[in-house]
Amino acid sequence: MSDNVLIPDSKLPALGTTIFTRMSALAQAHQAINLSQGFPDFDGPRYLQERLAYHVAQGANQYAPMTGVQALREAIADKTEALYGYKPDAASDITVTAGATEALYAAITALVRAGDEVICFDPSYDSYAPAVELAGGVLKRIALQPPHFRVDWQAFNDLLSERTRLVILNTPHNPSATVWRNEDFAALWQAISDKAVYVLSDEVYEHICFAQEGHASVLAHPQLRQRAIAVSSFGKTYHMTGWKVGYCVAPAALSAELRKVHQYLTFSVNTPAQLALADMLRAEPEHYLQLPDFYRQRRDLLVNALGNSRLEILPCEGTYFLLADYSAISELDDVSFCEWLTTEVGVAAIPLSVFCADPFPHKLIRLCFAKQEATLLAAAERLCRL
Repeated sequence: MSDNVLIPDSKLPALGTTIFTRMSALAQAHQAINLSQGFPDFDGPRYLQERLAYHVAQGANQYAPMTGVQALREAIADKTEALYGYKPDAASDITVTAGATEALYAAITALVRAGDEVICFDPSYDSYAPAVELAGGVLKRIALQPPHFRVDWQAFNDLLSERTRLVILNTPHNPSATVWRNEDFAALWQAISDKAVYVLSDEVYEHICFAQEGHASVLAHPQLRQRAIAVSSFGKTYHMTGWKVGYCVAPAALSAELRKVHQYLTFSVNTPAQLALADMLRAEPEHYLQLPDFYRQRRDLLVNALGNSRLEILPCEGTYFLLADYSAISELDDVSFCEWLTTEVGVAAIPLSVFCADPFPHKLIRLCFAKQEATLLAAAERLCRL
């Protein structure tokens, strides 16, 4: 029977098990403190949990509308206006998705055609490249250099061509923990204003931004937002990554194309969770307004606890990640160092090179501080012994 098994030619032959899965499995096997995968080890707001239970008990357990529950889309529109001075149309401009990764995939699939070029900035989130490849696009990468990981706008201009279709950006940026500023969006607009180029702005950490001027969003730029899809994540905002609820904000014409993909990818998203999130946005807006301080305290706790270590800590302007240079400790490459760190020291981290297509010679690891204070202090104690 086995002789008749058909083995398909892989559409993504270069992909295997992700580093995140590998490191978490290694951490579990060696009972290491897991600062690798980006999810909290604490729960989300009690009110949000109660509203989920309420809506389940009330019978809101059937399919939601394809575009999202109306109450949630309206709450998102009001939140967007309050934060960025622009109110998208709840009916035509907002789509609720099964997590931000689905939103990214649907956006890329809707916009990118065979042979189109897509520009992204390395290090980059690992879902971008496979989605572009599956859509038949060609990914063009611009390497951002530590410690500040700023965009070289001359290099960006040089990379633009007649085939450029889409620019993917991420701010606050995973894994570098840097943020874009208004002048970056101005420079992007200047570069593409006379070209038929769209923008996909991955802003899942919008509420975890420590910059003094706050989060700069593509939605706050009047021209760019007319050709942009902005993506956000309730999982990041409410410490509920397992709920897998995100959303897109885009002009009606872009949303219509994105929804064609979304409709046949997931169709709709968990109904009671959407209703609970709508209640949460209305009842407790202070949660996301206070999130920068909440995570700033954890960042500072970890940074201070690592003060006596031989790790060099890079600036962290956003996300719940911290970069550390280990070159004073080891000559190992970053993947090998992270494996050694997990098995021998008992702390799991992520090597930065896995976020890059080209060789990444820097000795940098990513630590997640979305953890309980005791977890962070215990990890820091082990790292300070190195």
